[in-house]
Amino acid sequence: MNRGRRWLRSDVGLAAFLALVAAAVVAGIAVEPEDVPVNLVFLPLVIGILFLSNRLLRWFATYIMFALSCAALLQETYQVRVVVALCVMYGLCLLVIGLSLRRDHVGVGPLRGQSMLVDLRDRILAQGEIPELPEEWLVESALSSAGGSPFAGDFVVATASDRGRRIELVVVDVSGKGEAAGTRALQLSGAMGGLVAALPPDRFFPAANDYLLQRAWEEGFATAVHVSVDLCTGTFELRSAGHPPAVQREAGSGRWKPLRPDGPVLGIVEDADFACYRGRLAPGDSLLLYTDGMVEEPRRDIDLGIDHMMGEAESLLRGSWDGLARRLVAAVGSPDDDRALLVVHRRP
Repeated sequence: MNRGRRWLRSDVGLAAFLALVAAAVVAGIAVEPEDVPVNLVFLPLVIGILFLSNRLLRWFATYIMFALSCAALLQETYQVRVVVALCVMYGLCLLVIGLSLRRDHVGVGPLRGQSMLVDLRDRILAQGEIPELPEEWLVESALSSAGGSPFAGDFVVATASDRGRRIELVVVDVSGKGEAAGTRALQLSGAMGGLVAALPPDRFFPAANDYLLQRAWEEGFATAVHVSVDLCTGTFELRSAGHPPAVQREAGSGRWKPLRPDGPVLGIVEDADFACYRGRLAPGDSLLLYTDGMVEEPRRDIDLGIDHMMGEAESLLRGSWDGLARRLVAAVGSPDDDRALLVVHRRP
């Protein structure tokens, strides 16, 4: 029984089952041509388009054309609507064959391809999952893509290092936005996740820069900001690669200050140097790391956008630090651009 179910779930088993359904429809037309509509022959093809691989789909579409021909020959009268339906179904079968030939380089059906993309998207999001932290630390991230697409060029990488003593956090903005940048973000997020976990903080950006140069993408650059935080002392190292400045809030004064370590965009210059800003998060202090979609708008200076974001953050803090990343992404930035925000807060 289990072997039969596995066979039915396979491409060959499903194609054979659908072929039998089409044959049964043709047989029904032969017995009752007036009661069985000819367009029922097309139903198995619709199911095949969704579930069959390209390798089988073209042959199955050819079989459906043969079944349509048999159904046409069995018609007692050729009404206009029947002729039109047959012509449309023939055309769709030819279209399916043509599309399956074009999708040969993918090698999977539409639903399987979609599930693969969803899995890859989930892997991007998994890179940004915050590891378990001591109670005094709050780290949150939020992402929003241009136009509400599930794929974006902005992503977050988070990982613990030094046996849980440190946390490595990276916010990346790949060139482009939305789905156009999503494929590059898929590949780059996996690479950066491995590099930041394996290398010391001062070697991460040079290695990521070399990786992008080797890819030689047509739009192969990215901006990023990386912070390595010691969870015991609160000291941190911050490096930027052509990215908008991180901002730190000092609990004692309640002021926000931009942190601007120098560094070129990733993927442009060989043997690039990335300056390091060293600081400390005292109890109550916070850091915001974000992408340019949070602060850039047409015809507005980026510094004004940063001031606006800091003002909104201060206003939202009247509630709680919990959920600040999600609330701030919803309140600030352009919906026509990808946005990513990472909040690092040391509880008092």
